[in-house]
Amino acid sequence: MADFDAIVVGSGCAGSVAAYELAKAGRSVLVVERGTTCGAKNVSGGRLYTHALRAVFPDFADSAPLERRVTRERISLLAPDAATTLDVSDELMSDERYESYTVLRARLDPWLAGQAEQAGAEYVNGIAVESLIMNDGRVTGVRAGGDEISADVVLLCDGVNSLLTPQAVGAAVPRPDQVAVGIKQVIELPAQTISDRALCAPGDGLAWLFVGDATHGRVGGGFLYTNTDSISIGLVATVSDLLDSPEPIYQLLEEFTKHPSVAPMIAGGKVVEHSGHLVAEAGYDAMPPLVGDGVLLAGESALMCINAGYTVRGMDLAIAAGQLAGRSAVEALEAGDTSAAGLGGYRTALQSSFVLKDMQTLRRFPRFMESTPRMFTQYPQLARDAMRSLFLVDGSPMRPLRKEIFPLVKQAGLWNLVRDLTKGVKAL
Repeated sequence: MADFDAIVVGSGCAGSVAAYELAKAGRSVLVVERGTTCGAKNVSGGRLYTHALRAVFPDFADSAPLERRVTRERISLLAPDAATTLDVSDELMSDERYESYTVLRARLDPWLAGQAEQAGAEYVNGIAVESLIMNDGRVTGVRAGGDEISADVVLLCDGVNSLLTPQAVGAAVPRPDQVAVGIKQVIELPAQTISDRALCAPGDGLAWLFVGDATHGRVGGGFLYTNTDSISIGLVATVSDLLDSPEPIYQLLEEFTKHPSVAPMIAGGKVVEHSGHLVAEAGYDAMPPLVGDGVLLAGESALMCINAGYTVRGMDLAIAAGQLAGRSAVEALEAGDTSAAGLGGYRTALQSSFVLKDMQTLRRFPRFMESTPRMFTQYPQLARDAMRSLFLVDGSPMRPLRKEIFPLVKQAGLWNLVRDLTKGVKAL
């Protein structure tokens, strides 16, 4: 007889939600987390679309440690000395169906773990799972802290750089062009100062994405999210594109925070946290098998992340996948079949949910970003120069707008613009 019905590796969004579903169904479940506390090893830019959380915890708003509801969106094409920004506010952002909140994982993850523990899950922190126990190609437990612990099913929710996924389902380690490195600072500021700078009402906040000079033309971008009394700011850049960069990413972040469009937002603030993390970047086509004999993958270990340029999502995918993984494991345990076939309902459930549907819809976008370097170099400067022709007045006679804009378009290449626009539309 196994020591536990289920073992969950990793206590991020996917892991704790999966453990909650298993424990709620009366199953014995152990969560093994290498961080000394839940959330200690987890990093995200900091925005959670709450539809997935509501599906698991309908009353989450009563106790979940959310920061600010996002009621303002900005996207900036960043040149070295200017930003061309789309600024969006919409009353529907406050509607329950569409709402999203900024979060800090050091606060959110312990709350999620607490929900699972209250349901009956057991947690062990500060111990890394060294390897899986395998019998005839089947996962039957884990080796952690010098002990062997058996289970009827193991759920891997241990992050992008999982050392267990190759052993579990035979997947290759993600290539450098399939992952990015994210680096982030949390900068403390008074709550009212943040509201004033973000042009938001108290309790509301801003999500701001940047492309272009944020990464000095490298594939990736910057982000800024307003929390209750701090700002999360950082960069994400593809690992393969950073290998020949003369500037390390921490230097890029330092320069990004000094950009004239960014610096006023964080002026006078105090850095209270600095963190880094690998991020899944390649989308649906890079995902490993999600099911094996005795094992399920959810969240970042399954490379579940969407970067569509205008939005970045991971936590809502992880929460939904964790819920479906936990429920599918319960069904397999009840049926007495935790083989790959017995756990196959998990894949079917994901295919019927927004998780795989959204990832399939945007499966071409990572390749579009990688193959369109002009989006990170020429186009932000083209946008800057076009806006200068519109808004800068020095008393000189005006020229027809077409004569101002056409030389800029010609410089970038009309065919390049048409081709890149067509590729982008197809990718979305």
